[in-house]
Amino acid sequence: MWTRRQLTDVIRWRTRTGSPWRVVPERYGPWDRVYDLFRRWQRDGTWARILTQLQAEADARNLITWDVNVDSTVCRAHQHAAGAAKQGTSKRSRPAASSWNRPTTGSDVPAVG
Repeated sequence: MWTRRQLTDVIRWRTRTGSPWRVVPERYGPWDRVYDLFRRWQRDGTWARILTQLQAEADARNLITWDVNVDSTVCRAHQHAAGAAKQGTSKRSRPAASSWNRPTTGSDVPAVG
């Protein structure tokens, strides 16, 4: 039987390394047991409560600066926000004007000769 501390350690290891769940070192026990605990805590909000508590404690000790720096080198708009035509306003979605609907001008009349 694995202690909760060991399971928490392996979850931290897996998160830190980014390894797949199936390659959890054997010393931590079966990967599916670790994953089940992780998912259960994720669903019931345990991880959110842990994060909130740790942030509150660190903030109380002035260990966190809550400054946010955003500049244009790291901000990118989604491709759809880049000025593309909106649905329904594209020229392709409107029927082409036919020649019998427009008034005829001098440039529309074919040159003779």
